[in-house]
Amino acid sequence: MPRSLNSYQLKLLAALLMVIDHVGVVFFPGVEVLRFIGRFSFPLFCWLLVQGEAHTRNFWAYLIRLLIMGIITQPIYNTVLLNGANDQYNILFTLAIGLVCLRIARFNRWLQIPAWIAGAALAQVIPVDYSYYGIAIIALIRYFEPTGLWWTAWLLIHFALVLAEPGWGISQAPAIAAPVFFMLANGERGKRARWFYWFYPGHIAVLFVIQHLIPRVS
Repeated sequence: MPRSLNSYQLKLLAALLMVIDHVGVVFFPGVEVLRFIGRFSFPLFCWLLVQGEAHTRNFWAYLIRLLIMGIITQPIYNTVLLNGANDQYNILFTLAIGLVCLRIARFNRWLQIPAWIAGAALAQVIPVDYSYYGIAIIALIRYFEPTGLWWTAWLLIHFALVLAEPGWGISQAPAIAAPVFFMLANGERGKRARWFYWFYPGHIAVLFVIQHLIPRVS
């Protein structure tokens, strides 16, 4: 496949797909096609996290930025996407756990498997958005190769999710096709995207404002 997308373009795509997903959650919960399209966004965020960890000049600044953005986002995340509930932490905390696991796996190969298992358990216990599944696919994306063996592992993770949690697993099934975007990545950074992590709380805030300006569509 032609490798035609740089990291900046993948960030734009991930952000767009996330907005489509969240517009569906907030305003059109009965329109399944919006959620279907949105299922591609999280694997792209994971891909970008893996690339970011591999190329960051300051791991601790990267981790702290994720945690600060997660803390800033949490109140409005609870209000807009969880309908006032407070029983789950947003995706930036998921990515922060994944980032720590990635760093451990990079520098100590003997701790790779224990690190991923511990990360998945922590994601489930806290709990964070996408919980153990989120850490599992970050782990698999870390070792991405467009081979039959890798695709088999990717399919098995999603098949196992359907068996373990049918409702969630079926809704997440479109993500099976997300690695097609990985194969389009050319490894180039492209433009700087300082806005990227601010976009997460920012777009939720915009949805909050719109939600209170127009009636919710049922």
